[in-house]
Amino acid sequence: MSDETNVYLITGFLGAGKTTFLNRIIERFPSDKKLTLLVNEFGEIGVDGTLVEGDDIDMMEISKGSIFCVCVKTDFIKGLYELNTTVKPDVMLIESTGVANPSDLKKDLALPIFNDRFRFMEQFCIIDAVHFLDAYNVYASIEKQIASSTIFIINKTDEAAADQIAKTKKVIRQFHPDPMFFETTYADIPIDRFFGFEEQSTSASDDPTPAETDRPVLSADELDDFLDNLLDDPDLEITPPDILVSIAYHWTGDNLDEVRQLADAVPASVVRANGFVKENDQVFIFNFVMGDWTIEKSDIPDADITHKNTLVFIAPPDAMDGIDAAAKTGNWTHGGVYQPFSEDE
Repeated sequence: MSDETNVYLITGFLGAGKTTFLNRIIERFPSDKKLTLLVNEFGEIGVDGTLVEGDDIDMMEISKGSIFCVCVKTDFIKGLYELNTTVKPDVMLIESTGVANPSDLKKDLALPIFNDRFRFMEQFCIIDAVHFLDAYNVYASIEKQIASSTIFIINKTDEAAADQIAKTKKVIRQFHPDPMFFETTYADIPIDRFFGFEEQSTSASDDPTPAETDRPVLSADELDDFLDNLLDDPDLEITPPDILVSIAYHWTGDNLDEVRQLADAVPASVVRANGFVKENDQVFIFNFVMGDWTIEKSDIPDADITHKNTLVFIAPPDAMDGIDAAAKTGNWTHGGVYQPFSEDE
């Protein structure tokens, strides 16, 4: 176990390619180092965690809102504390929800209860070259993601026009005098440049198990008291930048044409939708980003998929009626609405 954990944040708006980039890192990660993933999903039903590749990956999933907002701040801090006291990984990768404002991450990692374990390294912002400009003009969280990031991966460049990419860079430069850009597809960049995998795997110390420092472990009550005081801090980020809802629909049909009809009929304001659907014993992944959608065969074993024939939509509240109307084109059942930032939460 390591005495220090290097932390990398992967941010970017919904559907930009964060999970694809995460899987690229996992593929290259050295087997003699301990990796922990923290995957943050917006709604109650998570899909991205199922798409993470790799066997025996230590993964923590936090749903129902952004880890950087008060709605799930307690879960996030408790998760970090468990990592600090029991798991103690060499590297932690955080994939934040696409509507997150990540500005407070460094402050969270530096909380005194973590005893200087977490070392923030880089923040990667994945940019959807096709949809970035439209989303930027609507959702305030994108500005926060850009302003706090250091590396910008302009993804899906094969689907975007040259002027779209140029305008995207111009927007980002408003927040950074000299940003680092990578133009790519499938989030393919030289990740060794930032992680030093070869150096890590070949530079083992004489003592592979660093000496542990005796640190008192907080009891459950002590941790709760600390969190209560933290949440009372007037400087805490408590106002989410964008009001969106997560809406689930369950499918009992057997023909993917119903899924296609639904995708074509949903309102233009729907930001993101995804899920696993099954036809003739074959599982497919449905992926929808701001009007563009695909249905592709899934390589994930059926037994590893928790939520089959369920699509999760993320959209403004005023899109709910339109989604419900689109669902009437097939065998769809409303599975509930989750709004992490509502006054009732």
